[in-house]
Amino acid sequence: MSTGKIAIRVVLFAISITLVGCELNAKSSAETALEESNLKKALYCMEILENRPDLEPKHRIDILRNECYSEHFIEHSPNIPDGRDALLSLFESRYKKYPKLSMSIKRTASDGDLVWLHLHVKHTPESLGGAAIQIFRMEEGKIVEHWGVGQSVPKESKNSNTMF
Repeated sequence: MSTGKIAIRVVLFAISITLVGCELNAKSSAETALEESNLKKALYCMEILENRPDLEPKHRIDILRNECYSEHFIEHSPNIPDGRDALLSLFESRYKKYPKLSMSIKRTASDGDLVWLHLHVKHTPESLGGAAIQIFRMEEGKIVEHWGVGQSVPKESKNSNTMF
């Protein structure tokens, strides 16, 4: 093979490696932007859901319906009915039962269209509350799917670690 052909192959190889690297970098940047956007939206929705007693319950529900939960919402927690309207109805009754409900976010993570939130939720300011992990699948800036696990914060623990 001539030196010229080798040089052309080397240049073509270098160009293809550069293009692949640029494509991967662009894909990574797009995923990072999507993850950041999804996390920001999930945090906003949880703030409206759990920490805005200053808003009338009807107004909170309207925000959650219009800005946060997809009309095609799927619920995976076995104790919660499926569908957006059923979930919003549950939230509405919860606002009446626990008007001082609050939540603090302890950890967050996102990966592609999934967002994880580690929360401390309290029905009343004096309660020990519960630890919860909420997992949301986001689509077009709305929550389309939810999985959740939780456990009560005990008065005493068998170890010196906290749940948070």
